[in-house]
Amino acid sequence: MTDYLKRSWPSTLKSSMIVMRTEVVILQQPLPVCVPPNHEVTLRVQAKGTGSLKYQWFDKQQTEVVGGTEPDLTVSLQRSGNYVCRVSDPYCNYQFTEWVKVRILDEAGVSNTWRGEPHVVIHPKSQTVQPGEAFTLKCTALGKPAPTYQWYRNGRILPDETKETLKVENAGAEVAGSYLCAVSNILEERWSEAAEIEIVPPDQLPTTTLMATDKVALLIGNLNYSHHPGLMAPTMDVHELANLLQQLDFRVVSLLDLTLEEMQAAIDKFLQLLDRGVYAVFYYAGHGYEHAGRNYLVAIDAPRPYRTDNCVCVQRVMRSMQERKAQLNVILLDTCRKWYNQKGPPSEIKPLAPLGNTVYGYATSEDAEAFEVQDGGKSTGIFTKYLNKHVLQPERVTRVLEQVSEDLGKDPLVRGRQVVEIRHTLKEPRALTDPVRTSGHTMELRRRDAYWKQANVLPGRRTLRFHHSGVQVELNFSALFSNVLVVFGTVRNTSAVAQDCTLILESEPNLQDIFSASGRSEDMDSLFVSDGQTPDCSLRLCCLQRLQGSVVIRAKLHYTHARTKERLTESREVDIDRPLISSCKLNQMKTVDRRQDARGHTLDHMSNIRWSQHHRPHHQQQQQNHSRVGRPYTRKAENLLQSSAKSSSMSSNEPEENDENDENEFTM
Repeated sequence: MTDYLKRSWPSTLKSSMIVMRTEVVILQQPLPVCVPPNHEVTLRVQAKGTGSLKYQWFDKQQTEVVGGTEPDLTVSLQRSGNYVCRVSDPYCNYQFTEWVKVRILDEAGVSNTWRGEPHVVIHPKSQTVQPGEAFTLKCTALGKPAPTYQWYRNGRILPDETKETLKVENAGAEVAGSYLCAVSNILEERWSEAAEIEIVPPDQLPTTTLMATDKVALLIGNLNYSHHPGLMAPTMDVHELANLLQQLDFRVVSLLDLTLEEMQAAIDKFLQLLDRGVYAVFYYAGHGYEHAGRNYLVAIDAPRPYRTDNCVCVQRVMRSMQERKAQLNVILLDTCRKWYNQKGPPSEIKPLAPLGNTVYGYATSEDAEAFEVQDGGKSTGIFTKYLNKHVLQPERVTRVLEQVSEDLGKDPLVRGRQVVEIRHTLKEPRALTDPVRTSGHTMELRRRDAYWKQANVLPGRRTLRFHHSGVQVELNFSALFSNVLVVFGTVRNTSAVAQDCTLILESEPNLQDIFSASGRSEDMDSLFVSDGQTPDCSLRLCCLQRLQGSVVIRAKLHYTHARTKERLTESREVDIDRPLISSCKLNQMKTVDRRQDARGHTLDHMSNIRWSQHHRPHHQQQQQNHSRVGRPYTRKAENLLQSSAKSSSMSSNEPEENDENDENEFTM
C-alpha cells in the first residue's frame, strides 16, 4: 500500500512543493528593555521561512556576538548596548530585525522577584517657577520591555508629551498645576509621584526649606561578646537615642547583640528603606577597631583573634547607603578606632561618589579608644551621652556633632584620651530636625511603611481565663528594642476559689535574656513600666531575630484553694506568632547557645521577674556598682589569642586598658 501511494503521488504536485519557498519574515521584533546594571535580560526574535532558519546576533559595533546563534540572546551588561539579529534560511534569503536597545540605569535596583513591570526610579520634582522661565520634569522607569510614557496635567492628558522628559519653555499661569506621568508596558501600568508646578512672581518667591521625604534609622548595640570583654552601656545608649530619634519622626529599628550574619542581614533590610529624599542614620555602639584606614564593627560572635572578614566594614555600609540615593547619610560610631596590623587585605570598596550628603561622627580619633562610664547610676558611652544631649537641637547635623565634641572635650574623665572626629561632605545645611514632606512620594512611602512595619509588629493585649480558679490574667506587650519584647502579666480579678495567687510567665521556645548578667538588669528596670502600674510578673524575650517559628507564652497561675487549702497550679497558653524583628527572618540559622563572655557573666535563657521581689536593697546595689562609678571603660575589643590577667584598683580613675601592642601576646 505504501508503494502504491508513492507511485500515485502526482509528479506535478511534488515538483511544485520543491519550488515553493517563502521569504524570511520577522514575526516578532526583539523588545527594548531598561534595567539596572548586571541584571540578566533575554532578547527574543520570532521568524518564519523555508527550511531550518539560522540566527546571528550583532552588537552596536556590528560585531558578531559570541554564542549569539539562537532566537534568544541573554545578556547582563554594566553599560547600555544595542543589538540586531540576522535571520537566514538555507537558500541565502535573510532578514534583519530592527535595532533593539538594552538601556542600563545606575539607579536603585529592583528585587530578585521583579518580573519586569515598570519601576519608577526618577520621579518628577515639584518646582516654583517665575513667569517666562523654562522648567523641565523628568520621569524614568525600569521595565522589561522598556516602558512608554504619558504625561498628565491636572488630570488631563497631554497628547504630545510621551517621552521621559517634559519641557516647558515659557511658563505662564496656564501651565501651573499638578503633573503626573503614567508609565506602562505589557505587564502593568504605574504612576509617578505628583509634581506641583507653581508660577510665582519674583517678589513672592518663598524661602527654601530643606525637607526629607522620610527618615529612617538603624541602631545596633553589641554588649554580650562570646570571646571579648562585655560592655554595659550599649543597652541604654541605643534605647535613649532611639526614643530621641522617634521624636524627630525617624522610623527606628533598634537591635542588641547581633552576630555577623545578623548584622549584615539587618543592614540589608535597613538599605531597603532608603530612597531618594530619605534621611538615613546608622548608629553602632560596641567594640570596634581600624585597619588600613577603614573602620570595622565587631560582631558578638567574632573570634579571637579576628580578621576583617569577621566584622562589618563601615565604609562598605556607607557605600551601600549612597547607592540608594538617600538625601542625607549619617553614620555615628561609638566605638574604638585602635589600629590593628592584621594579615590579609582590607575590604575592597569602590570610592564614594561626591554626592555631598555624607556625615561621619566618630566617638574618638584614629588609633584611640572610646569609653563608657557610670553616669547617675546608669551606664553610658561618653560620646552618646553628649550626642543624646544635643540631637534634638534644630541645627545642621555637623553643628550638632561639633557641640558634642566641645562637651566631650571638657569632660575630665576622658580629657586627653578621647576626642570626637567629624568628617562630612555636606553641601547643604541639613539637620536631623528637618520636616518630613510625604506629599508626592506616596508610592515609595507605602513601600517603606510595609518594610518598617514588618520589623515593628507588636502583639495586641490578650486576656487569659483560668476556668478552674475563675481568675483572669491580662497580658500586655512592650518593645524595648526591635528584637527585645517584654511581656507583662497582671491578675485582673480573683475569685472566691483562688487565694494567694502567684503568676509565672514562660515562653516556648526559651529565649536568651541578654540583661541577666550582673549589673545589666538594674539598668533596664526603669524602662519596663511606663504607665505607673506594676504588673504581677514580667518576661523578657530577647534575641528575637533568632526565632525559627512562632512564640508561645505560657502563663502558670499558682494559687491556694479557699476551701481545701491545697496549693494548685493552672496553666494557659497563647501563640503570639513572630513578633517584632523576628518576622523579618534575619537569621535562618539554627539558634545556638552563646558562650560566657570574657568577664564570666552567665546568660540565662529566660528572665521571669516577680516585681515584688526583683529590686535588691539599695545598699546592695551601691556595693555592686561602686567599682564602676566615675570609671571609664574602653570599647576596644582585645584581639589577642590570650588576654593577660590584669587587676585594677577599685578607687582608680584611670581608664581600663587592654594592651594590644604587647609583642608577646599580639597575634598577627
